[in-house]
Amino acid sequence: MSVIGLRLPETLEHKIERAAKQLQRSKSFIIRKAVEAYMDEYVDYQIALERLNDKDDEIITSSEMRGLVEGKHKI
Repeated sequence: MSVIGLRLPETLEHKIERAAKQLQRSKSFIIRKAVEAYMDEYVDYQIALERLNDKDDEIITSSEMRGLVEGKHKI
């Protein structure tokens, strides 16, 4: 595992300390989980952005999507 140093505003550091105490975890754990969550959301955001900008991507309605999710429609 790598070690990374970073500077944080005191207010953010206090929030991390508070969360670490409440969860009985280390500050490193809290920061690592926060970065993991951010990266997962960032990847989802990038995929959505690529799809939005893809002129060949078919657009479907929310009811069509609901049907796909529920297995009532097929692409």
